[in-house]
Amino acid sequence: MMPKDPENHPPGQRRAGRRPGRPAADPAEPDQRTRLIEAALAGFVRQGIAATTLRGIAAEAGVTPALAHYYFGNKQQLVQTVIEERLLPVLETLHRRLASAGEDVNALVTAFVEGFHGVVAQAPWLPALWAREILLEGGSLRPLLMDRIAPLAPRLLADRFAAAQAAGALNAQLDPRLLVVSLVGLTIFPLAAAPIWRMLFGAADIDTAALTRHTLALLKRGLAPAAEAP
Repeated sequence: MMPKDPENHPPGQRRAGRRPGRPAADPAEPDQRTRLIEAALAGFVRQGIAATTLRGIAAEAGVTPALAHYYFGNKQQLVQTVIEERLLPVLETLHRRLASAGEDVNALVTAFVEGFHGVVAQAPWLPALWAREILLEGGSLRPLLMDRIAPLAPRLLADRFAAAQAAGALNAQLDPRLLVVSLVGLTIFPLAAAPIWRMLFGAADIDTAALTRHTLALLKRGLAPAAEAP
């Protein structure tokens, strides 16, 4: 005797079970992939790439681990997706701004500081991710810096600063390479450490515009050739 069909389908026409493949998804939630990427970024910033699991990312995004595996395969592919779809596009935005700034040193410095603060306004996770995964020894993204990030800004800036110095338009006491290091240090560090110094100095009134003005004033007084410096 055949078992009863609770939905009363005619014999031989019962509803087929879901085929293996994509896990069941809520049609009202078309942005699950985006939520997984955002959850991955949050985990990477909070506890680092190495310590963030795909299961933990799925839990933070409110989906099943099976759905995370469906979209990205494994954690390494998710990391690569974060790099390609989040990190590199914001750095390429900064690169385009620098490339269009020309050879003038002050224009380059302004483009970097304002441009970096601009991309951080769109990607507030960037300074903390940079500090954790590039600056710290053993950071997972340090190889990426050498292979793909360095040509986008640091080497472009160093080359243009060197050319300006050779033309007598930049303080001869400066090393163009260290000037790039100073630029990075005066932008990334204050933003990454903002929760600390705002609490330490009671400086909730210092917004991004004030920080930009301060950084540019600090930098530009040291850029002029010695004969022009105040």
